[in-house]
Formats: sequence, C-alpha cells, structure tokens
Amino acid sequence: MPTPAIRQLPAELQPLLNKFYRAQRSQMRGMPGASCWVAMDRDIIAGLCLTPVAEGYWLTGLLVAPGYRSQGLARRLIEQALESVRSPVWLFCHPRLAGFYARLGFVQTPDLPEPLHDRLQRYARHKPLIAFVRN
Repeated sequence: MPTPAIRQLPAELQPLLNKFYRAQRSQMRGMPGASCWVAMDRDIIAGLCLTPVAEGYWLTGLLVAPGYRSQGLARRLIEQALESVRSPVWLFCHPRLAGFYARLGFVQTPDLPEPLHDRLQRYARHKPLIAFVRN
C-alpha cells in the first residue's frame, strides 16, 4: 500500500473533512478559522484541525479511518501539521491516549488559556479528559 499523502486542506475544501467525519460517524467538525490537515489515499483517510487560541493553537478532530489505524498515520499527521507551528499547541484527550501524546512531545498541563480552561471544565462533566501542551 502506498504511503498516504499528508497536506494542509485549503479552507474552501474544509467541508470535505467534515464529510469524512460524518462518514466515520463522528461528531467532530472543523471549526471556522481552523487550519485543517488531512491524509489522503484517493479520499481523506485521516484529519485534524489546529484552531488559533490565545498565543497558540488547539488541536482537535484527530481521527484516522479504522482501516488505516495502527500504522503511524496519526503520528505522521500531527508531526507534519505542527512543523509550521512555533507556538504552544494544546489538546484534550481521554486518559488512555496519554502515552501516545507523551511520545509526541506533549506534556500534561493544568495551565490552559481561559477559553480552553472553561471548555475543558464543560467537557469534563460528561467524560474523563486531560489537557496536554506541546511548546
């Protein structure tokens, strides 16, 4: 199988990432103003979004299609998306994913920009989440 191509999705094509999320039965969506990155193998097979927040970015929407998981694609997608970022990147994840993000240089943090702190408090009412940052 050829190596999937990873690229930033032009803003006008962001609806294609949202279509991918829906096809995977995910409630994830690209946020307005986000920089969206995808992995392609004819169609989108993985995606993520980097949304500007405070003095950095919020990484959301990381999803890899089931047939492409456990092949290092999420790692490659994150690494390529973050190559152009020279400021902190925050994310929220389920505790079972903590090791994955730690291997990519993210560290658990209690210090979040206020908009993310408030959002984490709301989300944490319904599911266990921890916050990470990569500087």
